[in-house]
Amino acid sequence: MTILDGKKISNDIKEEIANNVSSMIANGEKTPHLAAILVGTDGASMTYVNAKVKACEKIGFDSTLIDLPEETSEEVLLQKIHELNTNDDIDGFIVQLPLPKHIDEQKVLMAIDPDKDVDGFHPTNVGKMALDLPTFLPATPFGILELLERYNIETSGKNVVVMGRSHIVGRPMSILMSQKRKTGDATVTVVHSRTKNLAEITKEADIIVAAIGISEFLTGDMVKEGVVIIDVGITRVPDETKQRGYRLAGDVDFESVSKKASYITPVPGGVGPMTIAMLLKNTLLARERHKK
Repeated sequence: MTILDGKKISNDIKEEIANNVSSMIANGEKTPHLAAILVGTDGASMTYVNAKVKACEKIGFDSTLIDLPEETSEEVLLQKIHELNTNDDIDGFIVQLPLPKHIDEQKVLMAIDPDKDVDGFHPTNVGKMALDLPTFLPATPFGILELLERYNIETSGKNVVVMGRSHIVGRPMSILMSQKRKTGDATVTVVHSRTKNLAEITKEADIIVAAIGISEFLTGDMVKEGVVIIDVGITRVPDETKQRGYRLAGDVDFESVSKKASYITPVPGGVGPMTIAMLLKNTLLARERHKK
């Protein structure tokens, strides 16, 4: 069993991007600039955004964090988005989800300029992705493709089961894995909360992408020998033996599934770091596009 080390691969990617940035600066070009909007004080969101800002500093990007209070109106948020859309110094930006309940998430995502949508969530970019046209791929699926590719995991003709159908991970992952591409050409099945005989389907899978949002849902008796496991989930599970009172768990029961897997991502240190690395890669792509 081989651990798919997202931390190591993400560091390799960040190093490659940093070298690109050094060359750009040496040629007198503008430094890539990523902005992030955070609304409210959701703990996980604050952690994610801070990690993104830190990663920008590390590789030589400029970064801007716009921190708005929980009670910010939808109108004010849309105005901030308009300001970033029209600011030529900003190459790409994200609006950290989830948003407070009084704000229409879809309306916010629609307001982002698709050419600056480095999260790849705008319908224009999702449509381009589905048609296999050049665009920003959603960072988590993009990171998973990169992880599989760098570990030389064969996907062509394989049975891939994607657990979950979210617009951020499950749906785009299923589209990308079925496309004609180096890490693709797979036969893809999407399972979700209404799927019957789920374990029968997962037992047939050569590769499983677990993004179902239920901690340790996938167990060893639901997979076959030699399966490749990509665990997208991350949940705080109460654990009195830990100093913090909890441990981080994925959607996969690592203990039982790792005994059968040929490759598996750990939680943390698997998919999470890859998501940030690919967001930075999308920002670099945005800078290159704006340059042209």
